[in-house]
Amino acid sequence: MKTTVAVVNSQGADFTLEEVDLDGPRADEVLVKIVATGLCHTDIHLKGFLPEEMFPNVFGHEGSGIVEAIGEDVTGIEVGDHVVLSFRSCRACGPCTEGAVGYCDSSLLLNYMGMRMDGSQPYSKDGAGVFGNFFGQSSLSQHAIAYADNCVVVDKSVDLTKVAPYGCGFQTGAGTVLNVIKPEPTDSLVVFGCGAVGIAAIAAAKHAGVGTIIAVDPLESRREAAGKYGAVGVDPTVEEDVVAKVKELSGGAGASYSIDTTAISAVVKQAQQALKPRGTLVALGLGPEEYAIDAIDLLQTGKIIRSSIEGDSDPQEMVPRLIALNAAGEFDVDDLITTYPFSEINTAVADVLAGKVVKPVLVWE
Repeated sequence: MKTTVAVVNSQGADFTLEEVDLDGPRADEVLVKIVATGLCHTDIHLKGFLPEEMFPNVFGHEGSGIVEAIGEDVTGIEVGDHVVLSFRSCRACGPCTEGAVGYCDSSLLLNYMGMRMDGSQPYSKDGAGVFGNFFGQSSLSQHAIAYADNCVVVDKSVDLTKVAPYGCGFQTGAGTVLNVIKPEPTDSLVVFGCGAVGIAAIAAAKHAGVGTIIAVDPLESRREAAGKYGAVGVDPTVEEDVVAKVKELSGGAGASYSIDTTAISAVVKQAQQALKPRGTLVALGLGPEEYAIDAIDLLQTGKIIRSSIEGDSDPQEMVPRLIALNAAGEFDVDDLITTYPFSEINTAVADVLAGKVVKPVLVWE
């Protein structure tokens, strides 16, 4: 079939809307007509990071839409179902059977290589393959091939435009709080970088009743957005000593937990130093291969530095959980979303990089 995709034709190039051919669905695949797709920093980062030989490429991993066809081996999904698309996992390896689907042994092949496990590519143009299958969906497209393991069926009353980011960004931030650090009301949390992931973490911390929440971001608009969830804002461009300010706001010893979404080495180091003894830092940002840490601070305080993939979430559990919390007013992130027609995808990229919006969501006209 023919469909329109937002393709990146070479490393670092802009997105271009083009018509391509789409195969499938095969026996284990699901064809989804995309309604909306959240634009994530991972899409933007990887289009400038992947090697030239992995282009042209169709990204997108926060899709939502309506099932148009299913393969003969697919169960639990029917034509006409409304779905949120998330990351893939094999559901059979050691980590998957333990419930840690984000750490699937086949995660790299299933999510990042731009092809099916057999090496074929769902998209093609003029007879040549186009890399896709990104996170098992490549949802920067009018139609996407997905799978039973990464399609989360949702009630048809749910606004698909609002829940598209639950497949990655909102799930990652909220999951880091609710699944990984599991803070108590007596704890304190500082978030460095208040984009979609950071504010989703802050919204989840509010739901958890965390007593002190601190938002560190140079943009006033982001600090204000975080403030709606009870976070105290810290402007790192004004504060001479961000670590000292965080410690002051969290009672003197430092925060119980910190989350970094920036992937800026100096900021990650601040996030470590701002912790109280035996505090935990969760690094979420995608950036350089190496971070600078304070070894003396680490060794003398028993602090923990760790990462988290997708907030240690299983999308089949986490997406419905967040939708239910949202409906109950306990995870109110709708106002973080700014919608754009797909034809304005490059404007959306520029706006999120400039900090004009928190979470751009692209909608087919």
